Amino acid sequence: MRLSDSDSPNSVENIVAAVGTLLPAELSENFRKNFLNSVKAALENMDFVTRSEIEVQETVLRRAQVKIKELEARIAQLESESETRSPATPSDG
Repeated sequence: MRLSDSDSPNSVENIVAAVGTLLPAELSENFRKNFLNSVKAALENMDFVTRSEIEVQETVLRRAQVKIKELEARIAQLESESETRSPATPSDG
């Protein structure tokens, strides 16, 4: 998901503006403009996600991990029950 200016105070435009304030004043306007355009282009090529999207994915992951543990326990239980019901018989080989 790409962030627009209205999505976050850390949007690409705001980050570029903040970087611009850090540049030395003696840089030529042309260099400053080209540099900031390069920074903006690089940031726009990145895929950013919001904090809420990360939190949703963390919740989904936790639920999946719990379900996996439950299923592993159920499989172990079924295997144990299966072994006690039908003892292994020697093969005729």
